[in-house]
Amino acid sequence: MSDIRLTKTRIRAGVWEGVLSGSPVRPALEVLHQQAVLGGVGISELTERPGEWAVRVPIPPQLLSEGVQTFLIRDKTSGETLAHFTVITGVAMEDDLRAEVDLLRAELDMLKRAFRRHCLETAG
Repeated sequence: MSDIRLTKTRIRAGVWEGVLSGSPVRPALEVLHQQAVLGGVGISELTERPGEWAVRVPIPPQLLSEGVQTFLIRDKTSGETLAHFTVITGVAMEDDLRAEVDLLRAELDMLKRAFRRHCLETAG
């Protein structure tokens, strides 16, 4: 494990941005999506903070499709994964989760009523 650390700052206009610290020399990074290496990674030194680098990763629109897409940012030299980010498109997961919780709640209420009825019938 190296002392290099990559911290996300934001995703804006289809570009993931972060700050890499702990590397006195320009780092060699690669971004992978489903084991395919993506191009276009931008690395520039932050002049106000020596040893820190601004990292910009454009997110190719053609890779965005229904579901969850995960991108890994790795150090080319060591192969160590420094960061990852996930993009979710399509149906909002919160809505799906809320629907599932509502369904489970309704089923639980039905089971409670059936259990109470069973207890009343067997007690008498």
